[in-house]
Amino acid sequence: MQTMTRRGIEWLSRAADDPAVCRTAWLDDPRQPYLLAAGRHFDVVATDQTAGMETFDQLRRRGMPVGPVMVDRAADRMGFFLPRASRDRFARALGRETDNPPRHTFLDTGSYVVVPGPMSLTGDRFEWLDAPIRPQHGSPLQVVALAVMLTASCQLLARIEQYGQETVDVR
Repeated sequence: MQTMTRRGIEWLSRAADDPAVCRTAWLDDPRQPYLLAAGRHFDVVATDQTAGMETFDQLRRRGMPVGPVMVDRAADRMGFFLPRASRDRFARALGRETDNPPRHTFLDTGSYVVVPGPMSLTGDRFEWLDAPIRPQHGSPLQVVALAVMLTASCQLLARIEQYGQETVDVR
């Protein structure tokens, strides 16, 4: 769980249809999730929680660039925030890594995402794993790092599942 800074709140709320209403809602209840438009200030790559947690762990462990990351526990999904207009770069990076890209949903212009409030708590349905703390301008490396690690993490998880099916209980 991580909380947002004031600058992070300002940046994220600008994606709302009415940023002032969004900020007021968060002042009234900082744990309240809010529906924001993707594609205005950020894009989001959504993936299942198992692949997302492994990807997030690998990015952090290896010191690779990562933007804000959220989890929706009830939907078993995670969202990785990328700089806006990242779809083509992300698709090219995935294509270089594999012929069979991992399952994901790319949210950009015309899509909406429910984001956690600025002070989500552990166990909340919507929670920040890495909250926005300042305006996100992003780096092209962030997009490529996510594509590479998402692919690698999904391949690792598939191999673990395969190993579990191939081995016999030796007890």
